[in-house]
Amino acid sequence: QVQLVESGGGLVQAGGSLRLSCAASGRTLSTYAMGWFRQAPGKEREFVAAISWSGGSTYYADSVKGRFTISRDNAKNTVYLQMNSLNPEDTAVYYCAAASSWSQALIYQYRYWGQGTQVTVSS
Repeated sequence: QVQLVESGGGLVQAGGSLRLSCAASGRTLSTYAMGWFRQAPGKEREFVAAISWSGGSTYYADSVKGRFTISRDNAKNTVYLQMNSLNPEDTAVYYCAAASSWSQALIYQYRYWGQGTQVTVSS
């Protein structure tokens, strides 16, 4: 069992940056591929970014490519999402999730989920 807790969300102006963190407990994250997803009001949850267990492979949604960076520190059991050049369309609750295999955007492969952190981007 893995427990995931996201932090770092908040209110930011368009063009600003935020860094989200996802801390794990219960088991080491080093054996899991990790992903970030988001869900805006009235919309389905969508993929944002993924990183392999070693950090050697990453994968991004086209909408965030070049603006967001996913990284991980297995020694700290933490995954990060650096978000730059934010725009109002990025407003959503952001979730981190863990998968037992390299799953990229396949949401059904992610077994463990955090509770989410709200990101609001004002225009």
